[in-house]
Amino acid sequence: MDNSPADAGVLDTAPRVAVFRKEHFNAAHRLNNPNWSDEKNARVYGKCNNPNFHGHNYDLIVQVTGPIDPETGYVMDMKCLSDLIKEHVTDRFDHKNLNLDTDEFADLNPSAENIAIVIYTILRNKLSQGLDLKIRLYETERNFVEYPV
Repeated sequence: MDNSPADAGVLDTAPRVAVFRKEHFNAAHRLNNPNWSDEKNARVYGKCNNPNFHGHNYDLIVQVTGPIDPETGYVMDMKCLSDLIKEHVTDRFDHKNLNLDTDEFADLNPSAENIAIVIYTILRNKLSQGLDLKIRLYETERNFVEYPV
C-alpha cells in the first residue's frame, strides 16, 4: 500500500499532525527465559511464568505523524491504517498463544516491550518513510509500553 504523497515538495511545509488508531486483541503468553532455572523464571516473572500460559486483553494505539496532504486533508487515510493493523497485527495475534502460534515469538520472550517492537517493525515496513510511527501497547489498564521513545 503506497501512502506516499503525490507532491512531496508541497508537503515539506505542511503542518505535521499526529493521528491515532486504537485497536484491541486478546492473546496468551508465557514469559520464560530458557537459559534460567524454573526457580529463577518463577522468581523473576511470577504469575507471568505460568507453565500453562496466561492471557491479556491488549489495547493497541498506533500513532502516525506526518504532514497534512493538501489534496486530501489527511496525514493518512484512517481506514487504510485500520486495514493495515487488522491485516498485519490483529489477525496475526488475536486469540493466539504468542509463544506457540506465532513465528515472531518462537525465540523471543513475548513481553509487552517485545510485542510493541514487533508490531512497530511490522507496521513500519507498510508505511511511507515520510510518516513517523509510534506504538503504545496496554497490557493491562495500568501497565503499558511505548516504542520508540
